[in-house]
Amino acid sequence: MNEEIDFILSSAKESMVDSIAHLKKQFINIRAGKASPVMLANIMVDYYGSQTPLAQVANVNTPDARTISVQPWEKSMLQEIEKAIQVANLGFNPMNNGEVVIINVPPLTEERRKELVKQAKAEAEHAKVGIRNARQDAHKELKALEASEDLKKNTEIDIQELTNDYIKEVDAQLTVKEEEIMTV
Repeated sequence: MNEEIDFILSSAKESMVDSIAHLKKQFINIRAGKASPVMLANIMVDYYGSQTPLAQVANVNTPDARTISVQPWEKSMLQEIEKAIQVANLGFNPMNNGEVVIINVPPLTEERRKELVKQAKAEAEHAKVGIRNARQDAHKELKALEASEDLKKNTEIDIQELTNDYIKEVDAQLTVKEEEIMTV
């Protein structure tokens, strides 16, 4: 019986950990004013007729906090990379110096920062929903078990404590991200 309860608790915890991991991944994609190669992660380049991720045709670096440099492995790809960055509509204006595509990342406006905070809050809420869904699934599995009412009640308390801990973790992650976004 205890093995089944342990399994329910560990699967709920695993789902909640996955929600936190997904949140962290989403937060990486939310720009906080500093240049990062991740900003260009979703850009696809026309590489000899097939759409290829930018990272597979060029080296993407950040020489400083406001600049991203994209150095293609083949110089003939410069125009394609520049075009792909403009088509991606990220608000960047790439410049080509004949060897490297240079992108100056503009500082965020107050309005844009507030939009990004809203986006971060929405992602945090998605993570909380994922955690609550894991709690709900654990409750369903627990109800299906044939165990004493006391054992079920104690396990429900454990599940709720686990949920509260992960919700607090989401709030902590959100606070850090908000501070990062709002810091000029």
